[in-house]
Amino acid sequence: MMRRLIHYILFSFLVCSNAWAQSGATEPILGAGDAIQVTVFQNPDLSLNTRITELGQISFPLIGNVTLAGLSVTAAQEKIAKLLRDGGYIVKPQVSIALTQVKSSQISILGQVARPGRYPIETTSTRVSEMIAVAGGVLPGGSDVITLSGSRNGKPVKYDIDLPSILQAGKRELDLIVMNGDTLYIDREQKIFIDGEVQKPGAYRWDRGMTVMQAMAQAGGLTTRGTERGIRIHRRDPNGGTKIIEPKLLDPVERDDVIKVRESVF
Repeated sequence: MMRRLIHYILFSFLVCSNAWAQSGATEPILGAGDAIQVTVFQNPDLSLNTRITELGQISFPLIGNVTLAGLSVTAAQEKIAKLLRDGGYIVKPQVSIALTQVKSSQISILGQVARPGRYPIETTSTRVSEMIAVAGGVLPGGSDVITLSGSRNGKPVKYDIDLPSILQAGKRELDLIVMNGDTLYIDREQKIFIDGEVQKPGAYRWDRGMTVMQAMAQAGGLTTRGTERGIRIHRRDPNGGTKIIEPKLLDPVERDDVIKVRESVF
């Protein structure tokens, strides 16, 4: 019964590995410092927990030093299995490798965090929010949006990740898994600028979904000489120019908008 259970677990692992490879997902690449667990089916004496050396190798029973750095987990499994088979030690070796701790992969965290710098990815399932926590969190005055840039499947990618949606709304699907070479950047908080006939002209924090009415409230509302009909938004267009909008109170404002309130003519 136990043998059947072990065989089922191993078979499931191999199926999942094949499915992963066929799906085109990026598989972790092994490197110096990574800790791995190697298991050879029905050969417990050949199973071991070890760490890849600075030379990129592990010392494996019977076959000696094996270079694994630079290989994917699947390729490393196939390499060890081939060495065991070609050496005449096992006829049909079934080798599985689990990456238990990642030390070779690093990402950069820049911008408005407590401790900017380069950080190792400890596990293959580490997410953006976890890495921000490792860097001490976002500083006061930092943006809610985290920009992730890196590569996936050999192609450059860039994502804007809304941190409040992850932490407050529980949208875990937005909390992307980080990968080696990624850069996380946290800009200063996004602002809007309000001028003219308002109680407190100045720069104010911009939040997604903010309306003109809410923006006016931040500035203390209109003066006695201000008028809602005199509200104008100066907004940059994609070509670098500026367009002037006559908004309604419930219209949304965008980051970097300049809102001007004119004096009533009466």
